[in-house]
Amino acid sequence: MELRTLRYFVAVGEELHFGRAAARLHMSQPPLSRAIRQLESELGAVLLNRSATGTTLTPAGETLLTEARDLLDRAERARARVTAAAGPASLTVGILADSSDLGVNRLAAAYRRSFPEVEVRVRETDLTDPTCGLRAGLVDVALTRGPFEETGLAVRELRADPVGAVLRADDPLAGRARLRLADLAERRWFQFPEGTDPSWQAYWNGGERRQGPVVRAVQECRQAVLWNGTVGMAPLGHEPPPGLAVVPVADMPPSRVLAVWNAGDPNPLVRAFVRTAAAVYAV
Repeated sequence: MELRTLRYFVAVGEELHFGRAAARLHMSQPPLSRAIRQLESELGAVLLNRSATGTTLTPAGETLLTEARDLLDRAERARARVTAAAGPASLTVGILADSSDLGVNRLAAAYRRSFPEVEVRVRETDLTDPTCGLRAGLVDVALTRGPFEETGLAVRELRADPVGAVLRADDPLAGRARLRLADLAERRWFQFPEGTDPSWQAYWNGGERRQGPVVRAVQECRQAVLWNGTVGMAPLGHEPPPGLAVVPVADMPPSRVLAVWNAGDPNPLVRAFVRTAAAVYAV
């Protein structure tokens, strides 16, 4: 079994959908299907149940998925350690400033344990660049949120967080258990500067064109809510600062936490980082 074929199988086994797996692997679906058929032939076992209602793993497939993940993880660790042993090794990670994602802390600890010889440099960026400097060549990999233009990038979803409206604590809507976007239609929403990725701006404006103050950072968003009653949006699960409330928005799609890197980047430190991130966030 080749590692490349195992990567194909892991993608299919995790997505349980050949189309999504092919998109994740940046390849077309027919060669992916052929590779999985060939793998089943080599192993003499059916790995996937394919039907009109979807794709599921067989017991043999579930076993291989566990083993393949372990093999790929060990291979990536070996490559990364060889790279680190060959000379000074460093990895620049981009993150959104003011992030309160506790997953980042757990990831830092896990990566440090696995690759203590790698110097990790962190570059924080404001909300105007969801790729955290990746397209500009300032970072090797980014821990960020979607959506944004993904052309030329490889993306691995780590988690999806429900989203709520950030309101002043004395706002008439702040005491509601749940809101819908229509409840906020007449309000002013924060805006990002001109030139910000349109998909990113549209998401944080609930898919509509809005009017409101221009902000660049999380703290500026909070201040716009406090001072002007502007509507903000934020992932749920974090205690809001004093004076603010966060109310779940039922029809707002979840905010996707992503690991993003340049498609085709051969750096084994990047691939090892992404696999470590996927394992940490899966817990």
